[in-house]
Amino acid sequence: MTETPQQRYEISSDPSRLDAARIHNWLSTDAYWALGRTRERQDLAIAGSLNLGAYDLASGEQVAYARVVTDGATFGWLCDVYVDRAARGHGLGARIVAAARDHLAEAGVRRVVLATEDAHGVYEKVGFKPLDSPDKWMSLKLG
Repeated sequence: MTETPQQRYEISSDPSRLDAARIHNWLSTDAYWALGRTRERQDLAIAGSLNLGAYDLASGEQVAYARVVTDGATFGWLCDVYVDRAARGHGLGARIVAAARDHLAEAGVRRVVLATEDAHGVYEKVGFKPLDSPDKWMSLKLG
């Protein structure tokens, strides 16, 4: 009998459990949106965000990560979602995103956005959809 992700992995928002070195390695070497990000920059991002980790129950090893930039009251930006290559294919990406969604909803946050190049299906499974009026949104790139 195959274990389900719920049986094999635990999701936690406890910042003391994060493996910051592992997160940095994943993102700076294997995530198209963060290639080359410095460890210092990543540590600053972690410090200023809500972070979730997924941990293998047998080994305690962190196997996935999601970060939310949020005020904790009205708005959140989901970013830096990453599942270790060895843990993919078991629904863990959707599970950690659902955990982030639920955490924010419990805090009263009502608007969460994200950007993705290639994982629309993962996010749609937990309720994300394209913006109704993308022409109303603007961005400013610094540096």
